[in-house]
Amino acid sequence: LMGDHVTALPEESMQNCKVDYVLTGGDYDFSLLEIAHHLQDGGPLPEGIWYRQDGTIKNTGPFRLDHDLNQLPFIDRELTKAYRYGEKWKKRQPFFYTMAGRDCPWHKCTFCAWTTTYPTFRTRRSENLLDEIGFLIEEHNAREIFDDTGTFPTGRWLTQFCQGMIERGYSKEVLFSCNMRFGYLKPEQVELMKRAGFRKLKMGLESANQSTLDRLNKGITIQQIWDDCHMVSQAGLDIHLTIMVGYPWETRTDATRTLEMARELMESGQVEMLQSTVVVPYPGTPLYEESVKNGWFLFAPHDYERFDMSQPVLKTPDMEPAEVSQLCADIYKIFLSPRFALRQLMRTHSLQDADYLWRGLKAVIGHIRDFLR
Repeated sequence: LMGDHVTALPEESMQNCKVDYVLTGGDYDFSLLEIAHHLQDGGPLPEGIWYRQDGTIKNTGPFRLDHDLNQLPFIDRELTKAYRYGEKWKKRQPFFYTMAGRDCPWHKCTFCAWTTTYPTFRTRRSENLLDEIGFLIEEHNAREIFDDTGTFPTGRWLTQFCQGMIERGYSKEVLFSCNMRFGYLKPEQVELMKRAGFRKLKMGLESANQSTLDRLNKGITIQQIWDDCHMVSQAGLDIHLTIMVGYPWETRTDATRTLEMARELMESGQVEMLQSTVVVPYPGTPLYEESVKNGWFLFAPHDYERFDMSQPVLKTPDMEPAEVSQLCADIYKIFLSPRFALRQLMRTHSLQDADYLWRGLKAVIGHIRDFLR
């Protein structure tokens, strides 16, 4: 087993599962190879491994995050059946994922599970990612790519990457999207990203209440969200917002404020897409510990089977669970508003655009049904 949950709770995971090994930390690919060498050649187990010996659970100590990410081979997309996975691509297939770094240079948000597995931020060289993109174009005819690093590298790294996309001609071959933080980009960087073939930035709004952003340790302001949405959209890039509902300290009025901010951003054309989820405090995060300490859970904190977004997890000051789910559905209903729909129709210039809208409509209806079950 590997991942954020077993990294936070390795002993509990082994007690509840007959697995032989638990790999803690985010460099599971390196650790898994070292386990293979251990089993085949008798080499030592790497740090951060929990295992069984003579009926007892043992471990090799804290995990390491000092491996050279540039030494990793490119993912075997056929072996991993990459065609089964994808964001809602705009116009082009095949679609693939990359990961330039692990995982976010901020790594302070109290709700983020990546803080458990990746407490330090590291990146591959920009040339290494460019080589992978070239490989995907040449070997797999890639037409759209999403980099799923928690926050795509910025600064000089971003400039070198964008220049490489342009110089190698990849900006004309693929559409490129990534995760990004508010407050991390300057106008000249966004303009360069547009020239380099970027299409969409996925960015965390989370809440329209400054007190919530501060409590989550997001390190951004509401004004930065407004300003960056305007800046990015003016440069011709799309924005995909991520939003959460059901914070244990937010009232119905607070949650409605988030709904209205999302509506204005979408209907004004500054945001092209959003996703809304209920707040789920993952084990190992400060939010989880705070929720346990304050008795915020609606059920037992270790009832992980219910952490599946089908229902609210935490109590709120003045909303019942059904109201929280309704608010999530209402946020998705913004897609169906006449003002937003008209803007999208005006951007439709081809059958591919129409297909994109149709697939989006089906997805939205599915999300609304999910929250109203």
